[in-house]
Amino acid sequence: LAERANLAGVRHIVLVLSGKGGVGKSTLSTELALALRHAGKRVGILDVDLCGPSIPRMLRVQDSAVHQCDSGWVPVFVGQDKAIALMSIGFLLEQPDDAVVWRGPKKNALIKQFVTDVAWGELDFLIVDTPPGTSDEHISTVEALRPHQLLGAVLVTTPQ
Repeated sequence: LAERANLAGVRHIVLVLSGKGGVGKSTLSTELALALRHAGKRVGILDVDLCGPSIPRMLRVQDSAVHQCDSGWVPVFVGQDKAIALMSIGFLLEQPDDAVVWRGPKKNALIKQFVTDVAWGELDFLIVDTPPGTSDEHISTVEALRPHQLLGAVLVTTPQ
């Protein structure tokens, strides 16, 4: 199965979640990926925050394009050493600031496509940055990743 093949080389998958927006999920996802990379790990980030894809801008690759290969989409590689693989809807928009106004089924289909059709290669960790709240996208993401070993989740909260 191609779906299994594209995630077959990924050892650990970590979801980054929160119950609300603006608490720093994307920042934490980015910093976690950078820290793991600094520790010598092979890292990817899957940005499924479809309405607010900020990670490409945080990593200064917002002008990059995604290319196709035999096994699907090739993620964008970040940094001088090209050490972090990144897939985000931000790379598929005409303009980086374009709004994504989609109903659930289209969002869910794209999330499933991100899980099945990205050629991640060999990774120690895949960090999944999720949208704010507890929406359909979270259920779609977890269901699409169910056949794979999820290492766990990081829940970002606020002091209040």
